[in-house]
Amino acid sequence: MGTKTSAAPTTYREAMREALREALSTDERVFLMGEDVGRYGGCFGVSLGLFEEFGPERVRDAPLSESAFVGAGVGAALAGMRPIVEIMTVNFSLLALDQILNNAATLRHMSGGQLAVPLVIRMTTGAGRQLAAQHSHSLEVWYAHIPGLRVLAPATIEDARHMLAPALADPDPVLIFEHGSLYNASGELSPSAGPVDLDHAAIRRPGTDITLITYGGSLAKTLTAADELAGEGVDAEVIDLRTLRPLDVAAVTASVARTHRAVVVDEAWRTGSLAAEVSSRIAEEAFYDLDAPVERVCSAEVPMPYARQLEEAALPQSADVVAAAHRAVD
Repeated sequence: MGTKTSAAPTTYREAMREALREALSTDERVFLMGEDVGRYGGCFGVSLGLFEEFGPERVRDAPLSESAFVGAGVGAALAGMRPIVEIMTVNFSLLALDQILNNAATLRHMSGGQLAVPLVIRMTTGAGRQLAAQHSHSLEVWYAHIPGLRVLAPATIEDARHMLAPALADPDPVLIFEHGSLYNASGELSPSAGPVDLDHAAIRRPGTDITLITYGGSLAKTLTAADELAGEGVDAEVIDLRTLRPLDVAAVTASVARTHRAVVVDEAWRTGSLAAEVSSRIAEEAFYDLDAPVERVCSAEVPMPYARQLEEAALPQSADVVAAAHRAVD
């Protein structure tokens, strides 16, 4: 008589660590590189124990120069390796923007298809942890603007565990944005879960009255808002974009065609945001399905405050999503 395999309790951090362990175990070309990823175990503890398990050749502590070690990752990828480069927080990635934009994203095009850059860059993003203006950015849309990159935002434990393998299989550079508030998130990971389809968004909650579109750290707040709306008689569908470039516009417009209303929730600033892009796509491709203007819920247009109450006031909250949904539905 067979035994039933149950889902295992874990955290987002542990799921990401297991994804790294699997990648290092199954492919000799894979190595992890970044500041404090080795003996210290990573700034957020994601790589804890991997240095002792795989050694300094496979888990490499890098000097405090993002431009240098991201550039080294580009070179290693060109040489046939499968590097995973960790950048502590998204604001530090700006120090490597030249390597990401002018090298990793463009070399396939500039070489006439002769060069591939199978590089994965992981970084922590987002606010909500009282890290003030320098370490609370949501700059995913800056990178989603760049042709030649694939941009991912795992919002669930399953995606944290299973996005890395297909990212490493991509012959072009992939950026993974991990929201800092998610590392301690806990839940059950199904043993039947497998590699994530990076080309398609996920419907996290089906609904018929309005579509709530979000990604990354805003997913939990949006699901909470959907539950509150359900108690008020509004059946909200929640779409997790998961991949920010290329966008799964078809999933968004198909949902809007069913619900006829949309709210886009994005922790980035409203001006020039991913929410602006999604709203434009809906207007371009699903305008006649809309029964109300598209609503956007974004962060306040200010550098992120340090004080807890000011930070909460600056960030999108579930109550803001509920209010936007009512404006569209009522």
